[in-house]
Amino acid sequence: MSSVELHVHNPVEDLLRQDRIPTIWCPGCGIGTTVNSFAHALLGLGIDLKKTSIVSGIGCSGRVSGYMNLDSFHTTHGRAIPFATGLKLANPELNVIVYSGDGDLTSIGGNHLIHAARRNIDLMVVCVNNMIYAMTGGQAAATTPGTSMSTTTPYGAFEPELNMPQLVDAAGACFVARWTAFHVKQLERTMAKALNKKGFRFIEVLSPCPTYYQRKNNLGDALAAMVDYKKRSKIKNGCNTWETALLPGGDIIVGEFVDREREDYLTLMRRQLGSNYTEFPPQAEEEAERCCSEC
Repeated sequence: MSSVELHVHNPVEDLLRQDRIPTIWCPGCGIGTTVNSFAHALLGLGIDLKKTSIVSGIGCSGRVSGYMNLDSFHTTHGRAIPFATGLKLANPELNVIVYSGDGDLTSIGGNHLIHAARRNIDLMVVCVNNMIYAMTGGQAAATTPGTSMSTTTPYGAFEPELNMPQLVDAAGACFVARWTAFHVKQLERTMAKALNKKGFRFIEVLSPCPTYYQRKNNLGDALAAMVDYKKRSKIKNGCNTWETALLPGGDIIVGEFVDREREDYLTLMRRQLGSNYTEFPPQAEEEAERCCSEC
């Protein structure tokens, strides 16, 4: 009897650049799990992928843009949100997603994060928080929990960590949520909900880093992290974001915390400018036509 090769097509394969598989992520890393949830959210909504762009910065999570079969932009460290802002303002019809890590978005890029939330730029930001600079050697980040060991804090961190949901909520984000790499289906549903919303949307995903954070802090492997997420996570949709601080050994508060309506940046600008606003000023169109004719 001859053997028959059976290939089962995974629907998310079409959303991944197959020539770049397998990924560089370490065994047990949760980033790939979040990408799976993201891909299913896109497929479930039937979004026009030709009008969807993904922007990432530098770091382990910054590699996501290179693996997605979308218009992708792998930008400089900490500058994913400014690049995405320019992309959205230049072509408001695009669905623009920023997908990066805690070091990129909240440490080096923290100022951009705050002001994008304040302006309510129409972006969806997914921050994979593994609580450390994982790609560059395991240094402490703004999200590294106090007392944690890292390459740059061999005697423990003495700085309090950022509570990202509280930060972006205070800055004005219209949608704020947090899940872990354990909450696969909940994350998918939240991503789908955020993709359908207008304004600045922020989703934090807690993810294990077995290579650096778990190992340096004697927290076991990725499976131990999943068990810990399952044991300690408490779903509290709609709770005040100041209650979501991550305390050592305490509850991990997850869920959708903020969902409010607020005019996004472009809508507010157009309304305030009124009749004086034009998508493309006449002189700009004339200049573009002149350049094209010369070429």
